Amino acid sequence: MTAATHSTLFPQVPDSADAVLEGLDPEQREVATALRGPVCVLAGAGTGKTRAITHRIAYGVRAGILQPSSVLAVTFTNRAAGEMRGRLRQLGAVGVQARTFHSAALRQLQYFWPKAIGGSLPRLVDRKIQLVADAAAACRIRLDRGELRDATAEIEWCKVTQTVPADYALAAAKAGREAPRDPAEIAQLYAAYEDLKRGRGVIDFEDVLLLTVAVLQDRHDVAEQVRTQYQHFVVDEYQDVSPLQQRLLELWLGDRDDLCVVGDASQTIYSFTGATPDHLLDFRGRHPGATVVKLVRDYRSTPQVVHLANGLLAQARGRAADHRLELVSQRPAGPEPVYTEYTDEPAEAEGAARRIRELIDSGVPAAEIAVLFRTNSQSETYEQALADAGVAYQLRGAERFFDRPEVRKAGSSLRAAARFGGNDSLLDDAVDLPSQVRAVLSGEGWTPQPPAGSGAVRERWESLAALVNLAQDFAAARAGATLSDLVTELDERAGAQHAPTVQGVTLASLHSAKGLEWDVVFLVGVAEGMMPITYAKTDEQIEEERRLLYVGVTRARAHLHLSWALARSPGGRPSRRPSRFLKGLRPGSGTAGGRTAAGGPGGVERGFGRDGAVAAVPRRTQRTPARCRVCGRTLTDAGEMKLMRCEDCPSDMDEGVYERLREWRAIQAGRSGQPAFCVFTDKTLMAIAESVPEDERELARIPGVGARKLNRYGADVLAICAGQSGVGLDEDG
Repeated sequence: MTAATHSTLFPQVPDSADAVLEGLDPEQREVATALRGPVCVLAGAGTGKTRAITHRIAYGVRAGILQPSSVLAVTFTNRAAGEMRGRLRQLGAVGVQARTFHSAALRQLQYFWPKAIGGSLPRLVDRKIQLVADAAAACRIRLDRGELRDATAEIEWCKVTQTVPADYALAAAKAGREAPRDPAEIAQLYAAYEDLKRGRGVIDFEDVLLLTVAVLQDRHDVAEQVRTQYQHFVVDEYQDVSPLQQRLLELWLGDRDDLCVVGDASQTIYSFTGATPDHLLDFRGRHPGATVVKLVRDYRSTPQVVHLANGLLAQARGRAADHRLELVSQRPAGPEPVYTEYTDEPAEAEGAARRIRELIDSGVPAAEIAVLFRTNSQSETYEQALADAGVAYQLRGAERFFDRPEVRKAGSSLRAAARFGGNDSLLDDAVDLPSQVRAVLSGEGWTPQPPAGSGAVRERWESLAALVNLAQDFAAARAGATLSDLVTELDERAGAQHAPTVQGVTLASLHSAKGLEWDVVFLVGVAEGMMPITYAKTDEQIEEERRLLYVGVTRARAHLHLSWALARSPGGRPSRRPSRFLKGLRPGSGTAGGRTAAGGPGGVERGFGRDGAVAAVPRRTQRTPARCRVCGRTLTDAGEMKLMRCEDCPSDMDEGVYERLREWRAIQAGRSGQPAFCVFTDKTLMAIAESVPEDERELARIPGVGARKLNRYGADVLAICAGQSGVGLDEDG
C-alpha cells in the first residue's frame, strides 16, 4: 500500500501557495522552497520524499514561479508516476507532467519521429523474449528457458549501459557480470537480435530511450523545442538511474541546471539492470553550487523497526554505505521485531499464515499486511498456506486496478447510472451516493459479505468492494457529491493510475515492494543462500543484498516478523542458518562486525515447529528423512515428497480414483471461489490415488493433507477412494 492510498479520504485543495507548505517539517520545507536548481535531496526510507517534492512543485506552480506545462517530473514506475500525479492534483497543481523515463521518451519520440525520421514510429514489442528465442535459433544456439530469460536480461543490460555487441565481453568482465553463456555467444546473440528487430521493423523498450537520445543528439532543432517546452526537471529515485537514462536527462537539460533529484544510495537494489547510485553520489561534484537537503525524520516506522534498519546499514561497506543516512523515528514506541526459526519451508509458510489469520481476526485489515520474499518462486508456498488458512491475498505486480475487466465494467455501469439513473429502478431506494453505488455494483456481483475462498471470484469482489469504499470516503469528504461527480473522480484516478485500496494480504518480492508500506510485514526466507542469494559472490553483490533486506525492513510501520527455515523440505537435513545480515542484531547472535549500530534494544526471538509449538532456539534436531517407497532413495523435492516416491519411479496410481478426485476438486473449487490447487494440488491427488487410503489415519499420513483439510474434505476423499459415486455433489464444500 502506498502512502497515497493509506487513507482514501479526499483532502481539500490548499487555498493558497502558503497553505501548500503547511504541515511540512523544516527539511521538507527547505526542499519545497528551493525552487531553482540544482537541488539534491538525500531522503531516507519513510522520510516523506514524495511529499516534499510534490509540495515543491505545487508551491512553485501555486506561487506563479513555475509554469505547470514547463515542469517534467520523472520516476521509474507507472505506479509511482500515478501517485505523483494524484498528489499534485490534490494540491491544485494541474497540468504538470509526471511520467516514467520511458513514457516521457515515447511521447516525444511519437511526436517528433515524422519530422526527424519520416513515416510512422515502428511498432513497440511488449515482450522481447520471443525475439531473443528467434535470434538464438538463427544463430543455432540452444537455450533452455532459464538461459533464455538470462540472455534477455543480459541484452537489456547492454542497451541501458550503451554497450554494443562487439564490446560486450570486455564490458561484462569489467562490470563483474557472470554471463549466462560464453560471452562470445551472448555477443553473437545480441547482434542477431538487433538484426532481427530491424528486419521486422519493430523496436523494444530500451530502443525508446536509445532512439530519443539519438534524435535529440542529431537534431538540434528538436532538442531546442523540447528544452523550450520543459524548463524544470524533477527526478525521483535518482539512485536507480542507468547511464542511458542519465544521458537522456542531460539532453533534456542542455546547458541548464534547473534540476531537482531525489534519492537514497542505501536503497540501490537494481544494479543488475544497469542502475547505479554514482550519479546521485557525484551530483555535488557535477554541480558544486547545488543545494543539498537531507531528510532523516522517519514518519513511517516505529523506533524498533528503525533501530533494526539502522543496524543493518551500520555493518555495510562500500561507497553507498559511506553516504548512509541514519534515520530518526518520529513515531511512538512499538513492538520489537520478532525472529522465528522453523524446521522447514512449509512449516514457515504455515506459521506465517497462522499468525496472519490471528491478526486479521483481531481486527488488523488484510490490506495492511504483507509477506515479502527474495524470489518469486517462493510465492506459491505462501499462496497455498494463506488459502488453507482462509486468508484472501493479492499478488504484487498483477494487473493494474483500473485495467481489471470488472473495474472497467463497473465504471461503465456507474457512468450509465449517472446519465440515466432516473429511469433505473435499482436506484429507487438509494438515498445517498454510497447507497447508489452499492445498488449499481450489486448488479455487477458486489454483495455486502465477501464470498468464501481466495480465487478469482474473491478477487473480483475485492475490486468492487474497493469502489464501494472509495464512494463512501468521497461522499464523506464532499458534501452533496453526486454519482456524476464520483464518475469524474474515477476517470481522473484512472488517468493518474491512483488506485483505491484493495483488501487482501499482499504477497510480493522484495524488489517489487520498494516504495510501498504496510502496518505488518513478514520477511520470510531470511536465511543464508536466500538472503544473500546464493549467486551473490562479489562484495558489491553482497552489499546490494544487504540493501535489499534494508528495503524490506523499512516497509514495516509497526509490526515486523523475520523468519527462516532450517531445511527446504520436511525431513530434509536442517543445515541452513539465519542470514549473516542479522548477526549482532537478533538476540543470541553475537556481536555485529563493522561499524557500531545505532543504540537501542534488541528483538524478540522465537522458534516454531510445524505444529506451532514453541521450540528452543537454535533448533538443530534431526528428523527422519523422507524416502521413496519404491526405490528407497532419500527425497528432497517437495513434489516427490508429496508423492512419497521419485518422479521417475513407476506409479501404481488408480486412474479412476484420480479422475474422480479431480472432478470432485473442481466442484469444491467452484463453490468456494478458489483456484483448484487450493483444495488439493495435483501431486497430493496423485499421492491419494496411489495409496488409496481406507481411513483418516492413512489419509492424514499423505503430505498436503493437513488437519484443516482432513476435517473439511476427509469424508469426501475417503468415500471416493471407497468407490462411492456422487460424492460432494449435493453438499456445500
